[in-house]
Amino acid sequence: MHAPALHFPPELLLRAQGPRLGMRAALFDVDGVLTDGRLYIGEQGEVLKTFSTLDGHGLKLLARAGITPVVITGRDSPAVRRRVADLGLAHAVYGAGDKLAAAEPLLAQLGVGWDEVAAIGDDWPDLPLLTRAGFACAPANAHAEVKAVAHHVTAAAGGHGAAREFCDLLLMAAGRYAELLRGHLQTLDGR
Repeated sequence: MHAPALHFPPELLLRAQGPRLGMRAALFDVDGVLTDGRLYIGEQGEVLKTFSTLDGHGLKLLARAGITPVVITGRDSPAVRRRVADLGLAHAVYGAGDKLAAAEPLLAQLGVGWDEVAAIGDDWPDLPLLTRAGFACAPANAHAEVKAVAHHVTAAAGGHGAAREFCDLLLMAAGRYAELLRGHLQTLDGR
């Protein structure tokens, strides 16, 4: 049987476990986390963004493992809505000027406390979430103030695998990574 090639330091895994051996929800910013933070604006005003398929599969794996992925973004665009829909994510808030105000009712609806939440963000609007979350993460290209409050800074940049690294870390901390990997070695549809 194939053993996982990915490893994280034991103290980081312990921190990412939270109080119940695994986080119950994971909050994701979009621009600078699920994308590289750049906005491409066409002559008709349309906004184009690029997303990593690695990151997208990571979010699907989280959901499969019982960790609810939640997108909270300060911008609203058809591209982001399409990506969230394509990933089958049930929880997203678009155009959130105050991300904390957006997150709290969602977490209450899910019955999840802040100590059971992991969050990844890259800039100042994400700080209220990161400072309350049981586990905070920042992409390699995040602002210095965000990196300063993060429990982990990814090796990868936003839009280039940072979200996947965050997902893999949470899956490993929850003890689900190896099982999910084994399932993919057999078949992609989980049979």
